[in-house]
Amino acid sequence: MDTLRSFLCAAFVAPTLLHATQWQVGPGETYTAPSQVASLVGNGDTVNIAAGTYPSDVTNWTANNLLLRGVGGMAYMESNGNAWGGKAIWVIQGDSTTVEWIEFSECAVPDHNGAGIRQEGRNLTVRHCYFHDNDDGILTDDVHPSTIRIEHTEFDHNGSGDTYSHNLYINHVDSLIFRYNYCHNAYRGHELKSRANVNLIEYNRFSNETTGQGIYNVDLSNGGQAYLIGNVLQQGPMAVNGNMVGFGLDGLSNPGPHEFYAINNTLVNEKTTGAFFNVPETVLFKVYSNILAGNGNFMVYNFPTATDTAGNLRATDISSVSFAAPDQYDHELVPGSPAQLIGVPAGLATSGYPLVALDEYVHPTDFRVRCQQATLDAGAYQLCTTGIEVPTIDAYRLWPNPTTGVVHFAGHRNTSIQVIDAMGRTVLTANTKANDTTDLSLTDLPRGPYTIVLNGATQPTVFRLVLIP
Repeated sequence: MDTLRSFLCAAFVAPTLLHATQWQVGPGETYTAPSQVASLVGNGDTVNIAAGTYPSDVTNWTANNLLLRGVGGMAYMESNGNAWGGKAIWVIQGDSTTVEWIEFSECAVPDHNGAGIRQEGRNLTVRHCYFHDNDDGILTDDVHPSTIRIEHTEFDHNGSGDTYSHNLYINHVDSLIFRYNYCHNAYRGHELKSRANVNLIEYNRFSNETTGQGIYNVDLSNGGQAYLIGNVLQQGPMAVNGNMVGFGLDGLSNPGPHEFYAINNTLVNEKTTGAFFNVPETVLFKVYSNILAGNGNFMVYNFPTATDTAGNLRATDISSVSFAAPDQYDHELVPGSPAQLIGVPAGLATSGYPLVALDEYVHPTDFRVRCQQATLDAGAYQLCTTGIEVPTIDAYRLWPNPTTGVVHFAGHRNTSIQVIDAMGRTVLTANTKANDTTDLSLTDLPRGPYTIVLNGATQPTVFRLVLIP
């Protein structure tokens, strides 16, 4: 757990930088294009780029701890086929850079690796950006130690058509954190290709849609540890390869143990053939509470020897799942879906990371908190049958759920409460009086899923509770 927590919480902690400068770029400013300030900025500076189009402006950034952001809307880096150093619109050579509200398009070079961003330094955060019609949306070098974090960003129609360039291509780095993104219509490449040692891929939409010619929705090429949680993956009829998610297909060369967790995802295959997963037999493969809808096999070949699977819905007829509007790629559930109530809590990964979907993808590039209740649906969306204050049988109430630390309990009987962690251990007990409200503090417990057992009636009542940061 310590290793995983360190890359989630400490990857971008940087020292406080004094005398940082705010640079203003745009029409009417001293500097009218980002390339004019790139060689002037210092460590820790912020570059505010006014919304608008900056045609054919390409550059490199060498300072560390930069914040490069559009203000007043998207700042559009329309490269018109140009690339700095024959590599990218922006080549980022400094460490710990953050990029926000920037649009990158039309970078193409002879070796087919022209990118919106080429990351050569350590640690990159990208939020609220848009990459389209480049050879690669983002392309990273092999750099250690380094964490790449990408959130609330769209990747569309990147790829040169050679099958070696992709919507984004993360090479050998320590970790990739990829959340709340819309990654679609890669041109004869993968929607996401990553060689990172650890991949945390949560609450995204990967889709080829009607005309997309992508290959894999997600290709995690060299194994390691991967967490695929709460995603929507759709493979369209024009996809080049019928297989959707691959792990270790270029060899299990990343540091082990090699573990792949697929939890509460919705996978929809609109091709007539193919497979949902392609995983080597030597990998630990835990796949819980997913929807696998459409044609094709669960696995390309044999299941890994160490496979743990439960609570999944396999439906060859997409319409039988009762999605809200699958023709519009809305794969939320409607009441009566066979995915309702069949999910099984997955507990913890061997690293200690909680295998629970806390959020849901909201289109485009956003999220909402997933409804948490005693019963779990399969797939990326939960049919919420309760409100924030969660009533159950026997007039018990437990709220809020999810909680950041304190939960309130009320009931009309004297009740004993057990809080049980994902490993089945009782970690907290309490006793309550009839018709009183009791506050339970969970602040000292690790974040993750818990089971609450209430003993006071003829039969115990069970809640599913999630403790979030």
